[in-house]
Amino acid sequence: MPQGITRQGRAAVAGLIALSAVPVIAGAFRLTELGTGGPISAQNARFFNEPLPLVLHIVGATVFCVLGAFQFAPQSRRGGWHRVAGRWVVPCGLVAALSGLWMTLSYQIPDSVVLAGARLVFGSAMALCLILGVAAIRRRDITQHRAWMIRGYAIGLGAGTQVLTLLPLSFAEGPPDELSRALLAIAGWVINLAVAEWLIRKSLVKEIR
Repeated sequence: MPQGITRQGRAAVAGLIALSAVPVIAGAFRLTELGTGGPISAQNARFFNEPLPLVLHIVGATVFCVLGAFQFAPQSRRGGWHRVAGRWVVPCGLVAALSGLWMTLSYQIPDSVVLAGARLVFGSAMALCLILGVAAIRRRDITQHRAWMIRGYAIGLGAGTQVLTLLPLSFAEGPPDELSRALLAIAGWVINLAVAEWLIRKSLVKEIR
């Protein structure tokens, strides 16, 4: 763990971890369910029939979201922490993205065509962002590396924001219909990417000054 994180850095890390808390807890519950053998229902039978992509997705996404949060503290770039952690964050992010695509294509998920398509688009975009981020740092282009990694992390954290976009309507009107659920899920990714672009532009302005 990086040493000497400032109060602002701690707040950023804590906020990102809090945003990913619900998906991480839900993932841990699902792994426990798989490990104990049930109970099996119509809603989760696909996971028991083919558990590998789900396990890879949960483990990869958990490490990516939690460990990746610490990369947003400026102090993480001191003492080699950022580089060492990045060697875990990037592979785990790719595992999360690719296993998410695998599940979308192989599981009989009760999603609308719109949501399934969105999962494929954003999952592919997340993997591409991470690959471009690695390519940028190999060129020693720190600015582009930071930008692509922020975008990739924003997409990966989409499940956390989707909790915030889906829950209010669920509480107010009950479970949303297929189209509403798809649009609210897409909104979670879009919100995260909008914030990511704001952070990227903000950091570019600081560099210019």
